[in-house]
Amino acid sequence: MRIATWNVNSVRSRLEHLVAYLGEAKPDVLCLQELKCTDDQFPRAEVEAAGYNVATHGQKSYNGVAILSKRPVEVTRGLPGDSSDEQARYIEALVPTDAGGVVRVASIYLPNGNPVETPKFSYKLAFMDRLIAHARGLLALEEPLVLAGDYNVIPEPRDAKNPDAWVNDALFRPETRAKFRALVNLGFTDALRATSDDAGLYTFWDYQAGAFQRDHGIRIDHLLLSPQAADLLGGVAIDKELRAREKPSDHVPVRIDLNA
Repeated sequence: MRIATWNVNSVRSRLEHLVAYLGEAKPDVLCLQELKCTDDQFPRAEVEAAGYNVATHGQKSYNGVAILSKRPVEVTRGLPGDSSDEQARYIEALVPTDAGGVVRVASIYLPNGNPVETPKFSYKLAFMDRLIAHARGLLALEEPLVLAGDYNVIPEPRDAKNPDAWVNDALFRPETRAKFRALVNLGFTDALRATSDDAGLYTFWDYQAGAFQRDHGIRIDHLLLSPQAADLLGGVAIDKELRAREKPSDHVPVRIDLNA
């Protein structure tokens, strides 16, 4: 089973790239973030024509997450823990496997958190606390689980071309990294780091100052695997070439293959 995650940075603006990627990479499941549209505005017909079931949790102009699956899925929308939270940042699905089992997959768009001296940073940390609490409960189910998405977290200095430039940024603040470690330490495996210790593996390049051309990137898109999913891991790839296409997202897809 191939599972990919991609912050598409406006699904309607990136529809041509999305349909092409579905045909090229052929993921069984694709987790999308930053749809920037409501559920009724999602280009469902084009994605369904490509052979995918569509589950969305959209929001006008901002945020928005989706799970595209070749198989029908059972869907839950929203991250538990704050009934007043109106931001569309979490969707979860049970995906059937060819072997008759299931893989639970979540698409996560974790808050950016900048500027750090504003409530945006407090919201980011509170969201991470809610994610940790929910993930702890999911792990208790003892099933293959993939928490995929744009975490807006640079876990380590090697995950940035120039880590000194990010010292005061919410993506790299000690508080942010500590909560990400707390999440991973529940028992998750960072899929990419299970296969490579290399520096220079990035998933995001800013549009400004020729960042992509100079490879001034950061790694903020992650797939975290439960022990049951980690046991099935067959490979990981970053589809960097999509960033070089015309009018791309500033993120690129990351995908894993599970022997499921």
